[in-house]
Amino acid sequence: MKKFLRSFFLLLIILPHFRTTTHADDSPKKSLPLPGEVFLIEEHVAFLIPPAVKPSSGPIPWVWYAPTLPNLPGPEEKWMFERWTKAGLGIAGIDVGESYGSPDGQRLFSALFQHLTKNSQFSPKPILLGRSRGGLMTLAWAAANPQNVGGFAGIYPVCNLVSFPGLTKACSAYHLTASELAAQIANYNPIDRLSPLAKAGVPLFIIHGDNDKVVPLAANSGELSQRYETLGGKIHMIIPRGQGHNMWEGFFQSPELLEFVISTAKSTTIPHSSP
Repeated sequence: MKKFLRSFFLLLIILPHFRTTTHADDSPKKSLPLPGEVFLIEEHVAFLIPPAVKPSSGPIPWVWYAPTLPNLPGPEEKWMFERWTKAGLGIAGIDVGESYGSPDGQRLFSALFQHLTKNSQFSPKPILLGRSRGGLMTLAWAAANPQNVGGFAGIYPVCNLVSFPGLTKACSAYHLTASELAAQIANYNPIDRLSPLAKAGVPLFIIHGDNDKVVPLAANSGELSQRYETLGGKIHMIIPRGQGHNMWEGFFQSPELLEFVISTAKSTTIPHSSP
């Protein structure tokens, strides 16, 4: 009996350590351009890079980055991330997979938004930053939640599902056939859903090369810009000549993009109120 009790108490000592070790081993892993927190929301990897200096009062302004895929954000974003954190901005994102702006992806976006704004006191009006197909993700969520968007910045963003990835490839993310998605495209395509953002006065900034073969300028940022201005929206676009869908430093070290995000984030940060 004594031997049994000794074994039992030994297990009580070992098991908590084992559970802790297992939890640490199973915690989500992600490489970030700057030190930050990696965590799970509904079993999807999310991240938060905190600002270097937090505001003395009020909510923390932040940038919402997409697409948060296993290798993104990448080293290309480090230059602007460093400057945003030094300016008092946090940066966050969530991996919603290849969801192409679908309702499933938007639901996870909303879960991240609730987590940060309700539990961590981050601003209820983040600046959305869409890189490439991250444009579909951020713009789709923005169109459905214009009251929760301080601004949008895009680096050669996808704005048009028909252009990229095409309805045949995107339809499965929407649980539709290609023909069904085509028939309902106005309900999902960002360039067809700009009116709520224009009415809310959300400013847009885009940098997009004129030689982009993957995400053509005319069918994406060009079309979005024309439609947004027609709706009375405010948009500033930079078109680097001869640049395509590449890692040119000018896309990621743009002083104009940097300043747009900082000034817009700070001007739209409002006192937090729980929903």
